[in-house]
Amino acid sequence: MQEGKILVAENRGVYVLKFIGDVRLTLCSTIDSLLKRIFGGDDLKSVVIDLTETEGIDSTALGLLAKIAVNAKEAMSRKPMIVSTRDDITRVLDSMGFDHYFNLRYQPIALDYSLEEAPVLDDECADSIRQKVIDAHRILMGLNPRNKEEFEPVVFALENCKVTPDFKSFH
Repeated sequence: MQEGKILVAENRGVYVLKFIGDVRLTLCSTIDSLLKRIFGGDDLKSVVIDLTETEGIDSTALGLLAKIAVNAKEAMSRKPMIVSTRDDITRVLDSMGFDHYFNLRYQPIALDYSLEEAPVLDDECADSIRQKVIDAHRILMGLNPRNKEEFEPVVFALENCKVTPDFKSFH
């Protein structure tokens, strides 16, 4: 699997995030930074998440995608869009209940944007990363009862674990 990276573009309040490769916990600070940028202004019109080249995505990254839906509900009149052409990724999205919070497209769409790679941010302390993981899983838990049942033990364990210097290798 290709190491994950995120490409981003913005044009007149339309943000496009393209996840490529294996998107994991190691990109949570990068994704969180992009969310602050997207929802920090007052010109937001739409968010499109392109998962057509995503080979794998962990629950932390899924929780941060769910955070987009939660923030978008307050910031704009339409649901964000996720484009997924891979059956395995689409199954995960459906099983998490994303179809209620996003407009899901199963065919590629033409995006006329110049995408740039988002810088990987990984200089945060272990406790900050742990809190981002907890928050991401709490958001997933709020999407539906099945997610709550699945991720409640994860959140409990993370809230009660001691942070060690090698926490970044946890996930």
